[in-house]
Amino acid sequence: MNKALTRLLEPIRTQSGTQVSVAVLEPKTGRRAVYGSRTHITASVVKVNILAALLLRAQHEGRSLTPWETSTAASMIQSSDNDSAGALWRRIGGGPGLADANKALGLTSTRSGPGTHWGLTRTTAADQLALLTDVFADSSPLSEASRHLIQTFMGRIDADQDWGVSAEGSRWQLKNGWLQRSHSQRWVINSMGRVEAHGSTFYVVILSHGSPSMSHGISTVERAARTAVHALRSTAPPVSPIIH
Repeated sequence: MNKALTRLLEPIRTQSGTQVSVAVLEPKTGRRAVYGSRTHITASVVKVNILAALLLRAQHEGRSLTPWETSTAASMIQSSDNDSAGALWRRIGGGPGLADANKALGLTSTRSGPGTHWGLTRTTAADQLALLTDVFADSSPLSEASRHLIQTFMGRIDADQDWGVSAEGSRWQLKNGWLQRSHSQRWVINSMGRVEAHGSTFYVVILSHGSPSMSHGISTVERAARTAVHALRSTAPPVSPIIH
C-alpha cells in the first residue's frame, strides 16, 4: 500500500516543488498507508493536540472542562484563534505538558515548540494519524465525552477554513494549519481530519512545507488528500492542476 501511495504522490512533490508527507487510514478495513517520515512544523494543527492534552488533564483530575476552557477550546479549534491556543498552551503546562500528554496518546515523533511557540511544534504524518485515531476511535486514552467534544469542534470549522482534507469527501471533521516562514517566505500548509467519501470513512493527514504561496500550498494539500484516499481504494485519482 505504501508503494502505491508513493507512486501516486511522487509526481505531486516533483511538480509542485513542495515537500509533502501523507498518512491515511480506512478504519473499517484497517488499510493504512504512509508517505514520508520527515518532521514538519505543525502550525495550527497542533491545536487538536493541545485540546487533547487539556482533556486528558481534566480526566486525570476527575472533572469536566470549565465553561471558560470549553469556550476557549471552541474558539481555538473552530476559528483557529491563536490567543485561545496560547491561553490553553499555558493551561496544559506548555511544551512539557504537551509532551506528557503525548506519551499517553502514543505520539512518539512529536516535539513541542520552544517556550510559548506552540505553532513550532514538530511532528510526522504518522504521529498525527495516531492522534486522529485517538480522537475518533473507541480504543483511546480519551474518554467518550472528550472525543465527542473534539469531534464536535472539528465539525464546526469556520467556512473560510473549509479546505484541505475536505476536498475529498461529502462530510468531514478537520483542522488546518498555515504559516509563512519569515526566513524563506515559504509556506507551511497542513490539514488533518476524518472524511466520508465513496461510501467509507478515512482518517487523512497531509503535512507540507516549501510552497511559494498559501494558495499553491492549499492546492497541493488538496491534491494529496484526494490521492491518498484513492490510493487506498486502488483507483488512480484525476489529475488536478497546481495553482501558482
